[in-house]
Amino acid sequence: MVPADSACGQGPMSEAPLVGYSSSGSEDEAEATAVGRSKPGSGACRCGQNPLPTQRFPVPDSVLSMFSGVEEGPEDDSTKHGGRIRSFPHERGNWATHIYIPYEAKEEFLELLDMLLHRAQTFVPQLVQMEEFHLSLSQSVVLRHHWILPFVQVLKDHMASFQRFFFTANQVKIYTNQEKTRTFIGLEVSSGHAQFLDLVSEVDRVMEEFDLTTFYQDPSFHVSLAWCVGDARLQLEGQCLRELQEIVDEFEDAEMLLRVLAEQVRCKSGNKFFSMPLK
Repeated sequence: MVPADSACGQGPMSEAPLVGYSSSGSEDEAEATAVGRSKPGSGACRCGQNPLPTQRFPVPDSVLSMFSGVEEGPEDDSTKHGGRIRSFPHERGNWATHIYIPYEAKEEFLELLDMLLHRAQTFVPQLVQMEEFHLSLSQSVVLRHHWILPFVQVLKDHMASFQRFFFTANQVKIYTNQEKTRTFIGLEVSSGHAQFLDLVSEVDRVMEEFDLTTFYQDPSFHVSLAWCVGDARLQLEGQCLRELQEIVDEFEDAEMLLRVLAEQVRCKSGNKFFSMPLK
């Protein structure tokens, strides 16, 4: 998961906060054919005479079967991953890459999540819980495989001076991805915003160095809790949102539970994970 969320700018209903999710891809393979040329004076084609026809022998079926499907593009069946639609094409050699702070869910947090999801599903039954939790510091971008290690090394250098910090995520908010094909319920950060902005500033520098897309202009840092396919803002905003916020506010020890220590920055590229501890 990764692949899984990127926060983005806030706005009115028509410009709801966004989150970015995608999957790793791979590059298309291409083959080149060499064309032989006869040397001058080699007698390959004498003046006034037609060249001898080239005899082509059929390729055995056993050889053809070795390459069946090579020219076909990779399968991208949305039914196999919950109906999600990729933000960019799945191509060989391209790796979806995402930078974030992991959020380790404790037992009490999962109890709160169960209560929130149960209530939200009375408004949107198709909502499902996120498989893992994090706060995004970048959009999902595409890296070529040979750039992954250089990218991670530069990122580590930029993260080396940052210290650990506490943040609180306790404000329920509704988000969509950029294409409005998925909707998310999240807990927005209410304290620690400045530290997140400092981290994003350095992550953006790395992105620019590799000519990749930087983060959103006015980010809403948050932990996504649940998601569904489609644009469900109308059903979730208003009454549902108020009820969800009441559950959070009235949950026992919510203030301490939702105050979290950020201890590391993590980079996921395809199926590879790289951890950068904060000081």
